[in-house]
Parts: sequence; structure tokens; C-alpha cells
Amino acid sequence: MSAPDSSGSGRAKAPASASEAPFGAFVRKPSKAAAPAAPNASPDAGPDTQPMRVESPESWPADAVEVGAIVDAYGLKGWVKVAAHADAGHGGDALLSAKRWWLLKGRDANPERRSTPVLQAKIHSDSIVAHLAGVDGRDAAAAMRGCRVYVSRSEFPSLETDEFYWVDLLGLDVVNVAGVALGKVADMIDNGAHSVLRVEYPATGKDGKPVNGERLIPFVGVYVKHVDQAAKQITVDWEADY
Repeated sequence: MSAPDSSGSGRAKAPASASEAPFGAFVRKPSKAAAPAAPNASPDAGPDTQPMRVESPESWPADAVEVGAIVDAYGLKGWVKVAAHADAGHGGDALLSAKRWWLLKGRDANPERRSTPVLQAKIHSDSIVAHLAGVDGRDAAAAMRGCRVYVSRSEFPSLETDEFYWVDLLGLDVVNVAGVALGKVADMIDNGAHSVLRVEYPATGKDGKPVNGERLIPFVGVYVKHVDQAAKQITVDWEADY
């Protein structure tokens, strides 16, 4: 399979020919504009219909990915406004499809942890608005400001075989077509035209001390030849001295 091309924020997709997670790890790069996801309807009866509950580090999902933050109340009936880390319909659709949001507030050693079912979520202008269980009225919604929103990776919308979520590429080994190890994916960058792999590798500084070297490899088919998630490896047409 050839490598993913990119043009937005959400997933990374291979072109037809040639090919607790951090902020910004969640992207989409379709070859054509994706249709907005349908609003999230009230969830079916079951565990995710439980009201808002307090969580602990032990009950927090191991696959939770930060996908946005609550920035304000919306309207008078308890809806909240969310700034998504990826555009709605371009990766931010996980916010629309997830039945439960996991909320983290505070950046000290013991942040407040809660989770709540999503009664309804939809795109509004350049953000997402949602009605969460247990949040009734504007004052209650305003009190949610500053909460970072996480979604379990297992609840992300499914992808086509040639699409990738950035969060799944982080930490993968990068080797070139000659088998030379180039490092590991430390981050993904969106430069507006396409995604870029930021690859770190062990190096030596001018003072002789160990440092992290960096390679920036465009995530496009001319350079990225194969992504093997099972083997945790990306093969690229890129020389070690570039």
C-alpha cells in the first residue's frame, strides 16, 4: 500500500496511486471533502445512559484520546459548546458519534474526572454543540467550561483500509526502503497542504551529550510507501542523511 496523502484535519488517507493521547493526535486527511456526520441521537438503553458520574484514574479508559475542550455554554437549556481538536466531519466526528464523553478538568496532580452520556451532539458553525446528561440549564453548562473532552479510541468512527488516525501512528518505527532505522514517530504536523511525520532518533549534540535528532518526512505517497500498524512500522523512501 502506498502512503497517505493529507489535506485537512482528521484522518490520513493514502492516495489511489504511488499511497492518555496528546492534543492534536486526532486527524483526517480524505482525498475529497467528507460529508458531515449525522447528529448523535439519544443513546440506547444500557450503561451509557447512566447520568454523569465521578471517575477515578482506575476507571478512566486506557484508550481515551483528547478530542476537544468545552469553551462555553450554548443556549439556555444546558447545551455546551466544544472546540474540537479536529474539524467536525474531519476527525471531530468522534465527538458526534461517541455515546459517552470523558471529562477532565484541571491540570494539577489530581484533576477532576467525570464522564457523561451524550444525549445529542451536532455541528454548529465552526464548533460542536452538545447536550450532556446531568447538565440542565445555562449555569450548569457554563460551569463545564475548561473541561477537556476525551473519547475512547474504540468509539472512533471506522476508517477505510487506506486511512489512519494520527493517534495510531504515534510511536511507530520508521525505516527506509533499504531497511535503515530512521527513528520513531514523535508527532504529526499539519502544514496546510499535507501531514508531516516528525520522527525523533537518538543523536549526539555538539557538546558530546546525547540529544534527540529530528526528521520531518511528508506523509505523502511519493515518500511513504507502507504503513504496517500490526508490525508498528512505517516504510519510507527517505535517506538517513536528508
